Amino acid sequence: MRKTLGAALLSLAAAVPAADALAQAAPRDTLVILREIDADRYDPARSTARGAGEVIYMMADTLVSLDFDQKTVRPALAESWTVSPDGKLYTFRLRQDVTFCDGKKLTAADVAYSINRWIAPETRSPVKWRAGPVKEVRAVDDYTVEYELTEPYGELLYQLTLFFASIVDKDTVEKLGANFGVQGFNGTGPYCWQSWTPRQELVLTKHPNYSWGPPIYQNRSPQIGKVIWRIIPEANTRLAALQTGQGDITQYVPPFAVAQLQRVPGIKLATQPNYFWDWFMGFKVDKPVMNDPAMRRAINMAMNREAMVKAVFFGAAEPASAYLNPNTMGYDAEAAKLVPAFDPEGAKKLLDEAGWKPGADGIREKDGQRASFNVYGIQGAEWRRLTEAMQADLRRVGIELRIQLWDATVAWGKLATQEFDSFVMSYPYISATDGFSLYFDGANRPTPNRMNWNDEATNRLLSTAKTALDAEARAKAIAEVQRIVSTNNVWFPVARENLYVAAAQRVEGARAHGIYGVGLYKGLDLRLTR
Repeated sequence: MRKTLGAALLSLAAAVPAADALAQAAPRDTLVILREIDADRYDPARSTARGAGEVIYMMADTLVSLDFDQKTVRPALAESWTVSPDGKLYTFRLRQDVTFCDGKKLTAADVAYSINRWIAPETRSPVKWRAGPVKEVRAVDDYTVEYELTEPYGELLYQLTLFFASIVDKDTVEKLGANFGVQGFNGTGPYCWQSWTPRQELVLTKHPNYSWGPPIYQNRSPQIGKVIWRIIPEANTRLAALQTGQGDITQYVPPFAVAQLQRVPGIKLATQPNYFWDWFMGFKVDKPVMNDPAMRRAINMAMNREAMVKAVFFGAAEPASAYLNPNTMGYDAEAAKLVPAFDPEGAKKLLDEAGWKPGADGIREKDGQRASFNVYGIQGAEWRRLTEAMQADLRRVGIELRIQLWDATVAWGKLATQEFDSFVMSYPYISATDGFSLYFDGANRPTPNRMNWNDEATNRLLSTAKTALDAEARAKAIAEVQRIVSTNNVWFPVARENLYVAAAQRVEGARAHGIYGVGLYKGLDLRLTR
């Protein structure tokens, strides 16, 4: 039904009278970006949502930037940097031509303030750990910042490319207080805050002084006078707006529409092979049923990820045959071989050998325990269909899956409890060490390590992967972690989401980036032909 509806929608532009389409078209020199949901605020130190990050990247800069390969760190506010032999002191040399949107010059004091605010206990940032084991961040002079750690942290430069590490103006933060990022913003990015109408649109204007964009762009300055981030929650309406000229560009392309959009005249679709946003099912390994390694392996063998991903994503995602995207830094191909392939007959045999025998209703039992478990997740069309497919596959081998998907307003609270046996989720990452440190470190129980996975070898190797001075030692450690987790079937990897950026005919220079799920990043090469 949705696929048919999508195909019908994509012919809508032909049915709209030309005069009406022009009357609603986006203004000249104004880029209208269409997106699905708004954020609750636009404060980098207090926001973790992609909906916040995609706008913050245009309003603010970070010390360093990330290339399109998602592996190479490039200059940004820092034109150069050095690392001490012991890996504990990073010295950043700042550009001297940078200004905030209000015209004030950027200095090292602004950088030190922003990082220290991010990690301050009173800020209560849920991702302050990304800043590393900070001892002190200090301004040595107006254009030199020293970033001192208590121990080496090999991920630091990559973490400093994320929007959480954006540099903001102290005076504006102190003036607005809790309303910073709600009533105003002052950063050094290519675009400046003009206005925000929550759940409708956020308007940015060109930063007139900006000329210091990352070297990954052909243009180091913004090419457009105004940017409007417009909220259109409903997918069909969003697509219609793109076709009729009411919107210019979006990364929120529903899976059912990708193939059709590729055939629509005037619509350009960009993608990014180095996009790291994965979907998975995780098992709470200390709960009944889930605490049996044979059960977890059998579950992995019983579910046909290729069929479910094809049916749900219509080719707009890839089946995840490993815990990580093969293009990510630190990926271990040997660990990928340890993830079980689809083999329902093998799953039945494994369960039989482990003592799980079919009961009267076909559901297996062992020592009085039914092979039944629940799954929690966030309500959405894709997860509903995926979990229903999982439920059907598991029932065929004698396992009962009970589905409970929650509205996003209550889901995160539910997912912080111990009342579920398994959960489904999707998440972004920038490297193997980034993703695995988040989810598999025993210190991160009960969330985000919702599996309650607490393995001594895993914890030790993750520490090595983050702190070892030798790059080879770090790579070896994170590879071994992947092998341990894959062998123990702590997850069922489901899908690798693809990033698509759809642009209307008048938009040139659209290229999908993908950092932390964000399609446009700085958007400096974007320009309008009319």
